[in-house]
Amino acid sequence: MPVAAVAIAALAAAGVDGMSGGHATALTTPKARATAVAAVTNASLPLKGKIVGIDPGHNGRNYTDPNYLNRQVFNGHNWEDCDTTGTHANNGYTEALFNFRVAEYLRADLIRDGAKVVMTRNTNNGIGPCVTTRSYIINEGHANVAVDIHADGACSSCRGFSILEPEAYKGLPNAKVIVPSERLGADVKAAMLAGTRMPVSNYYGVNGIIHRDDLAGLNLTKVPKILIEVGNMKNATDARLETSATFQQEVARALLAAIIKFLAR
Repeated sequence: MPVAAVAIAALAAAGVDGMSGGHATALTTPKARATAVAAVTNASLPLKGKIVGIDPGHNGRNYTDPNYLNRQVFNGHNWEDCDTTGTHANNGYTEALFNFRVAEYLRADLIRDGAKVVMTRNTNNGIGPCVTTRSYIINEGHANVAVDIHADGACSSCRGFSILEPEAYKGLPNAKVIVPSERLGADVKAAMLAGTRMPVSNYYGVNGIIHRDDLAGLNLTKVPKILIEVGNMKNATDARLETSATFQQEVARALLAAIIKFLAR
């Protein structure tokens, strides 16, 4: 049912304008009625008019072109590889696929809530793009906010999610978004704890938060952005979650909730 029709139905159910036996109200004119419908519509589309960037880390065929991956790109502070293959769970399930699955679920949720979405890749069957290009895609897409989605590959006893935030460094274009990115990081952390079964990292960062000045995605951003490592694929418990579609959807919903909260300020 169209949102406007839902709004009319809701007004009728509430007895507004005498449509269901209730008392007549000021919603008796077309203009007042349209205003009320618009209010309900906007409430049901909390991200209407917003642009959100999503960068699902790595790509499914990165492993086929090491020469491409090993190209050096300048991230504003130092040189780094164009990209990497990412990690994988012990059963072979790749980080690139996990990142992309979460991104797909998140994209659908964002669009449903009215947002326009800018993705740095639209399949898991390609190579790249380079980490610098990913930042440019999101910046040039005029995103209001962005998230980089990853999973870690650490020690077998290491558990939990961590949030990487940009750090100020002279000459970087991210200077104006350092503080907003910290607020976004706090929102993402709270939403992950409230909406998923993944705990805060027990091995990386301070209470799951760390600032980085050596990653293109954070150094070159001109929009508020965080990078989330959604657990450790080398930990059996984390990996069982990460390879589950149910958990991937939980993560997407948590990121959606954080984005809505952040942009509502």
